[in-house]
Amino acid sequence: MTGTLEGKVAFVTGAARGQGRSHAVRLANEGADIIAVDLCATVNTAEYPMATKEDLAATVAAVQATGRRIEAHVADVRELAALRAAVDAGVERFGRLDVVVANAGFASYGPSNQLTEEQWDEMIAVNLSGVWRTVRASIDHVVAGGRGGSVVVISSAAGLRGIPNAAHYAAAKHGVVGLMKVLALEFGAHRIRVNTVHPTTVETPMTQNDATIELFLPGRPRDDQTQHAYARIAQRLNVLPVPWIQPDTVSDLVTFLASDAAQYITGTSIPVDAGMSVRW
Repeated sequence: MTGTLEGKVAFVTGAARGQGRSHAVRLANEGADIIAVDLCATVNTAEYPMATKEDLAATVAAVQATGRRIEAHVADVRELAALRAAVDAGVERFGRLDVVVANAGFASYGPSNQLTEEQWDEMIAVNLSGVWRTVRASIDHVVAGGRGGSVVVISSAAGLRGIPNAAHYAAAKHGVVGLMKVLALEFGAHRIRVNTVHPTTVETPMTQNDATIELFLPGRPRDDQTQHAYARIAQRLNVLPVPWIQPDTVSDLVTFLASDAAQYITGTSIPVDAGMSVRW
């Protein structure tokens, strides 16, 4: 795919690093200008560091290196006004909006009977309600363009199956599937397509951290919690013999769904999960 998004504008949340940066840069490589937001601050119940303003600046540089333009803002997907301000500024600068990638999210873990209210509420606020706010802040611009468009919601294999120790995460990721189906129905008449993408474990800071390794290798001495041991256990989740996939693999699917090549695909949940969703 080369130049499949030439002249279009894409809004990407959680763009400072990981999947978000990968999606932003890949869309830019295909010709899109980018509106990017990220929290760049701590999430209380996350057990690993969040992205920083320096990370967001690195995304800006990476997009600019493709020759495309980028409008980047620090904004929280839990705050509709902040998202609106970022999107409005980007549309004023670039003149249109065609693609929305609701990517921002985080993970935390714990047995369902031990989760705190704060863990539950924060997870739903970011990973589910944050998707609704992302669309609410942006969709009217896509409608106003009259050219159709694409909304891509980054869910998870946990949005298609149960994952022990992640009830709040799985609930949020299942929830965005229901939201996607309603949005597809509501905006289909405007030729706006809405789909969810469901990755297996992706090699990003969200999965490569001490809290996640402890989940996979509980109770082991820290010296035994090696990357090799973690990968060996993680591979058991997948049908294909890999422990995790790379962000650009997900970006391949995101870019396809954003392009006219996917002009008749809407209301669907598409795994890119090495078979995780069918593993039993």
